[in-house]
Amino acid sequence: MKYQYDIEDSVCILTLKGDLIGENRGPELMELANEQVNNDIIHCAIDISEVRFINSSGIGVLISLLTKFRNVDGEVVLINPSDQVKKLLIITKLNAIFTIVDSKDEAFLELKNS
Repeated sequence: MKYQYDIEDSVCILTLKGDLIGENRGPELMELANEQVNNDIIHCAIDISEVRFINSSGIGVLISLLTKFRNVDGEVVLINPSDQVKKLLIITKLNAIFTIVDSKDEAFLELKNS
């Protein structure tokens, strides 16, 4: 899996590509989240439109990111999951704890209202 991030309007935009299977990227993503929280960035939009597959470790990474930001009264929004990933989020009932939107613009609206 590859990732990149950017900061726009005090929101961390995290773009993930490939398979989210935890592997060695999980700790890197958590370190990135720690850095953002330490810099008073408490909102994160995760673009998962190019994530093909998520396993249990990958789900754990998403939940850990959500927890990290919510612990500082922030929020995480998932952007445009593929149909397969969306089904997984529904099966695992994670669609009930994550806000899922179709675009970056919608993510900004959700995060500004949270």
